[in-house]
This record gives sequence, C-alpha cells and structure tokens, in this order.
Amino acid sequence: MKINIKKLNSNATLPTRGSEFAAGYDLYACLNESVTIRAGETVKIPTGLAIEIPEGYAGLIYARSGLATKKGLAPANKVGVCDSDYRGEYIIFLHNHSKIDAMIEPNERIAQLIVTPFLAVTFEETDELSETKRGAGGFGSTGRM
Repeated sequence: MKINIKKLNSNATLPTRGSEFAAGYDLYACLNESVTIRAGETVKIPTGLAIEIPEGYAGLIYARSGLATKKGLAPANKVGVCDSDYRGEYIIFLHNHSKIDAMIEPNERIAQLIVTPFLAVTFEETDELSETKRGAGGFGSTGRM
C-alpha cells in the first residue's frame, strides 16, 4: 500500500522502519536546534510532515521503546489517533516521565506510526446484552494476574 506524505518543512525526515519486519515507522523530530524537556514536562515536537492515511485506516502514534526506557520520553496521550481525514502536521506531544531533564535533537526518532485498519460500526441501543460466563466481572474478576 502506498501512502501520500507531504513535507511541510524541507528539513523533515520521511518515516522509516528499523527493520524489515517492523510494524512501526519511526517519526523524526523536525527541529532546527535541540529541545530540552524538563522532568514532568510535556513539549510539542513537530515532525514537519502531513500524511494522507487511507479511508478505513488510522495512523496510531506509539512511544519508541528505546526513547521511553532510556530517556523516559513517550507521547503524552499514550497512543495518538490520526484519522484518515486529517491533513495537518503530525505533532508529537512528548512527556518526560523521568526525574531528570532530557534532550531531543534535530532529526531524532521520537515516536512510531502504525497504520492499521479499523471497523466503522453503528451503535444500537438495547435493553439487554447477550450472556457470557464472565458477565459484568471487571478488573481482576478472572482470578488471573
């Protein structure tokens, strides 16, 4: 599948995969200079890209495991959802979960994009739902950790 992508900034880097079978495409910081993200702070990091996700699909923005474990940086909203009709710049709000300041360098990999299909559904109100063995049992109700 081909996806149209537009550079909004000539310094922007197109998404790349870290390996042949990687599900996520790395997104890069489109910065002119380093940015410090203070402990507990959230900072808006531009990618310089607009992406045309096909209808019936969504672009999901996830943390990069290396950035999260080494620097404590991850998207502030945990998983970003980019709809197929959005044509603006992909901006990553990175939050510093650590107790020390962290730096983001120009063209550093800051998040990963996974393009995935989704089901468009219609919700229908009803007075009854089908019965299951679990029923209304919530967190911890299955007895498994």
